[in-house]
Amino acid sequence: MAGILLTGSSRGIGAAIREQLETRNVPIIGHGSIAHDEQTVGANLADPAAPAMLWQEALDRAGGEIGVLVNNAGLFEANALDRSDIEWLDAWEDTLRINLTAAAQLSRFAVLHWLERGVPGRIVHIASRAGHRGDSPAHWHYAAAKGGMLAMHKTIARQYAAHGITSFAITPGFTDTAMAGDYLSSRGGPGLLADIPLGRVAEPEEIANIAVYCALDAPDSMTGTTIDANGASYVR
Repeated sequence: MAGILLTGSSRGIGAAIREQLETRNVPIIGHGSIAHDEQTVGANLADPAAPAMLWQEALDRAGGEIGVLVNNAGLFEANALDRSDIEWLDAWEDTLRINLTAAAQLSRFAVLHWLERGVPGRIVHIASRAGHRGDSPAHWHYAAAKGGMLAMHKTIARQYAAHGITSFAITPGFTDTAMAGDYLSSRGGPGLLADIPLGRVAEPEEIANIAVYCALDAPDSMTGTTIDANGASYVR
């Protein structure tokens, strides 16, 4: 079986996805900002050259064939509106590069890989509820990046379905990960739950269930689908 490249596999949702994929006995190439083990490629996606290096290393480890790309790596850091111009812009560019541009680069490499070989492939994008409904005043950049990811996902699905290349997106709300924990605390902690009819945030394993389904089991006819998982805090 062709390999699966999973970005941001060292913690949170990515670690949960990796764990579930391992139970399916599929070859996984993990990724982190640093390599924590022999199965993980270290690459700082803030570096414009990193996605190309990561893709080539993943291809080498997968024996020259990758069948699924999971764009999960992300950065979620506050960017106060009243920061200096350069500080605000630096934070904007870092977030868009890691959350959107690097995912776009990897998606491009994947689509070209499949087109050149005439084989099918799948991309799973871990986006966010923020891509639909926006986010806090300190997270314009995060919402913009995830909205861009959703637009990219739809474009890939529409333009390459005839080639057997499918695209799926997942839009979690708050999830119980280290990345979201700081935000929950800064925004009032339990008070935020009032905005979630389910009364709790999602567990990483719940999002991983959806991601693994999209990566391995979802029918091709679902290409272009965006799956919400936000406890009904945003419904479409």
